[in-house]
Amino acid sequence: MKIFITGGTGFFGSTLTEALSRRGHHITVLTRALKRQPSALQGMTFLEGNPTHPGAWQNRVTEHETIINLAGATIFCHWNKKAKERIRKSRILTTQNLVNSLRKFRGETTTLLSASAVGYYGFRGEEKVDENSPSGEDFLAAVCADWEKEAEKARDFGVRVTLCRFGIILGREGGALALMRKVFVSYLGGRFGNGKQWFSWIHEQDLAHIFLYLLEGKQLEGPLNCTSPHPVRNKELTKSMSKVLGKPVILPPVPGFALKIILGEFAQTLLKGQRVVPKRLLEAGFTYRFPHFEDAIENLFSIESS
Repeated sequence: MKIFITGGTGFFGSTLTEALSRRGHHITVLTRALKRQPSALQGMTFLEGNPTHPGAWQNRVTEHETIINLAGATIFCHWNKKAKERIRKSRILTTQNLVNSLRKFRGETTTLLSASAVGYYGFRGEEKVDENSPSGEDFLAAVCADWEKEAEKARDFGVRVTLCRFGIILGREGGALALMRKVFVSYLGGRFGNGKQWFSWIHEQDLAHIFLYLLEGKQLEGPLNCTSPHPVRNKELTKSMSKVLGKPVILPPVPGFALKIILGEFAQTLLKGQRVVPKRLLEAGFTYRFPHFEDAIENLFSIESS
């Protein structure tokens, strides 16, 4: 299968392109700078272009059977006005440009797998959230809702659209787990606030296998929660990290006001969270390799140390 990917050199994108290459797919990765890229995997080529700007790269999109849209600036930063604008524009503009390039697909069968996030649901406390739940009202929820609306416009051209709502991705090369590990190794680990907030997560290998499942098996359209079936509370996460790393928690909980000073509005995401379940994937029969948090981090840390 010929696959076009934005965000294919990022944290999860690198994991996914490796999995696709091993399965024999032909991958074109859009990148802003060819000179900065590592050696291509088998069946993989790089195409230079900025996805947030229209350009010649758009003419290449229609050469592919499947489009995977992963591009977007990291949300793991202090949220000020400039950062929020960067987060929003990187997602909305990239998706708009991709969808505009799909106009030429009118009448042909193709698939757009577009990333989104469980932030779509906003902060729901103890409520168990699935794909039928409405969107929230905070900044990230609004970004996700608008992001998905742009992707869904591809349906007008006959494109099958799947909206992959990611939980926090746990991976060996970066992301949230790398940050958490640094904190715990320095004996600075502690729960956030009261520790009761839910953390919806997924192992990077399970997420990659969801994409393979969608490409090679089940053709699920519409919103899809890409999370573990077992979200954890922040206090459970802290306990598991402490156990697996062998680093006791010796500090009191990190107060909410301190997180807000460090992270701005993003602190609310860590202090409130969502209890998301992957209802549609479970109903479709998808099998997780790492459904439980402690097993997931044990696997990732063992890979890292080997």
